[in-house]
Amino acid sequence: MAQPFAVETTIGGRKLSIETGKLAGQADAAVTLRYGDTVVLVTTCVNPQPREGVDFLPLTVDYEERLYAAGKIPGGFIRREGRPSEEATLTSRLTDRPLRPLLPKTWRREIQVIITVLSADQENDPDTLAILGGSCALGMSSVPFEGPVGACHVGYIDGQFVVNPTLPDMEKSTIDLVVASTKKAVVMIEAGAKEVSEEIAAQAIRFAHQANQELIALQEQMIAAVGKAKEDAPKSEPNAELIAAVERIIAGRLPGALNHPYKEQRDPGLNNLKKELLEDLGEKFSSADILAVYDNAIRAELRNNILKNGRRTSGRNLTQIRPLSCEVGLLPRVHGSGLFNRGETQALTITTLGSMRDEQKLDGLGIADTKRFMHHYNFPPFSTGETKRVGTPGRREIGHGALAERALAPVIPPEADFPYTIRLVSEIMSSSGSTSMASVCASTLSLMDAGIPIKAPVAGISMGLVTGENGEYAVLTDIEGIEDNYGDMDYKVAGTAVGITALQLDIKLKGVSLEILEKAMYQSRETRLFILETMRSTIAQSRADLSKYAPRMYKMVIDQEKIGTVIGPGGKTIRAITDESKATVDIAPDGTVIIGAIDEGSAKKAMKMIEDLTREIKVGEIFTGKVVRIMNFGAFVELLPGKDGMVHVSELADRRVDKVEDVVKIGDQIQVKVIEIDNQGRINLSRRVLLAPAEGGAAENSGAPPSRPQGGRPPYRPR
Repeated sequence: MAQPFAVETTIGGRKLSIETGKLAGQADAAVTLRYGDTVVLVTTCVNPQPREGVDFLPLTVDYEERLYAAGKIPGGFIRREGRPSEEATLTSRLTDRPLRPLLPKTWRREIQVIITVLSADQENDPDTLAILGGSCALGMSSVPFEGPVGACHVGYIDGQFVVNPTLPDMEKSTIDLVVASTKKAVVMIEAGAKEVSEEIAAQAIRFAHQANQELIALQEQMIAAVGKAKEDAPKSEPNAELIAAVERIIAGRLPGALNHPYKEQRDPGLNNLKKELLEDLGEKFSSADILAVYDNAIRAELRNNILKNGRRTSGRNLTQIRPLSCEVGLLPRVHGSGLFNRGETQALTITTLGSMRDEQKLDGLGIADTKRFMHHYNFPPFSTGETKRVGTPGRREIGHGALAERALAPVIPPEADFPYTIRLVSEIMSSSGSTSMASVCASTLSLMDAGIPIKAPVAGISMGLVTGENGEYAVLTDIEGIEDNYGDMDYKVAGTAVGITALQLDIKLKGVSLEILEKAMYQSRETRLFILETMRSTIAQSRADLSKYAPRMYKMVIDQEKIGTVIGPGGKTIRAITDESKATVDIAPDGTVIIGAIDEGSAKKAMKMIEDLTREIKVGEIFTGKVVRIMNFGAFVELLPGKDGMVHVSELADRRVDKVEDVVKIGDQIQVKVIEIDNQGRINLSRRVLLAPAEGGAAENSGAPPSRPQGGRPPYRPR
């Protein structure tokens, strides 16, 4: 094992250290990062042999949450970590996205980066440490890597940009931005925001890029001291003879096959050319080589037409959006539904409302234990006309769902105003570019159709980029699938008419300049406003009422000292309330009670039962109650759930009663009046004072026990 070596710096007022040589000595490279009391181990291993049959860079990034890091024991029967949490999957993607473009595309030996969280102080987020550690480990390894990459969080708190605010402080920030960059350019952006302006977002990105330079310098110290010699990147020499043969066959024919507004018009011509190439050249060249050259020819044609002529395959100009249409209320029994179409991209989102007990329980390393707003994204194979496995969501589905959720979260009404759990599910019906942003638009329509009082509608658009020689470039509005495939950037921007709520940047280049990013962000605003107007023409505001099939939530507040009374021993009382009323009951520690039911009657029944349990009984009140117990000196009557009072035998009737059972039996419903509550809280009742005076009898007295012989029976309940 190598000798330990460490470097450190201060960022955000806290020490960041990177150490190697102490842990994981058999990995090709391993670093341990500590920031505050958050500790992350990052390792890199490289397979010595190329992976057969792949035509892509085989990089895998795995983020391993260990709940011991936060002093927790995993839930579930087996009490150990299982499949990755959503947060772990998102952090794996967050780490992969800035590293992949800086590795050689011709590399075919498997690279595995594993991030293990060993300690989490729940103040310093380990996600940017994962990026730093992955960059540093790759830089130390023999793999050719055009890093290092710096990464940090930026918040905007009280009008000031803050680098790496703590997790509690980030709750007060209007933006939560992660930027990864090299010395020269930005390679990845991920952000959620509370309707911030383009100006603030642009300044935050610049601020983060500058802060990253110190983190890059820190890694360079480590790499210079202990880094391995770099291998040469594999070279892929083009076959000039094959290129000439392909060009001869497709010359003058490719533009006619490629340039159509719809995929269904484009694909037949492109497929015919492909078939012809394979038939004519298949005996001399391999199919893989022929298809690779043909793919490069399509790429070059598409990119040149954009850069030289300002025209796209669909015939649109650089800033033109595809045709839009919206619809709401498609599905009869769901709580809300919205359909959004942009060209051949189509997203259908369904809203479901539930009680607060339906909120998601989180078993992770963060500070949140529950989540009441969820957005899930499904991408079935029929959306691209393909046949593939259908099953649990993959990393892409989880990532797209989380992006749309982040974009919508700032406009969701708070629990205090709208005590519901909200679940959105976006089903991609057809895909041709930026389905995640289509999901944002469809989700807004669905939320409004469901009657959820959102703060403002949210729309999103994806911006693309094509670069050429000598610094020329073109920023594209609303990229479709083929432009995403052959372009250089996918920059998603979502927000309201007021400002941005989410950003996500993925690139295929070694970096994108701040100038290009700012141009794309400002260019997206005009398109976003146009989409919002189209959505408003379909549904201008949230419906006034919820769906008749959605549960109704009612809020009441009880004395905190009465919470135990409502819950009962072992939850017996609250279960009885829910069983009898068919409503859900959720009680917060501050005494807030949320009652949910499909029909108003069930909710009001539950509320009445809770009110009865928690109300204070007063002298002079009249109740109709059930006789629950009989003693020789009187009968006990249930006035309210869990609250009994005693009717002394002398107060049962307006005549002398020798035996209690002569007047009442267990289960009888009788009307009684509260005549006394003693200093121990025991309730004495009278039935006699409510009876009409017998003919010729004495008038009703004030309710005090009569002064007549009691036959040795106690006048009040025994002490």
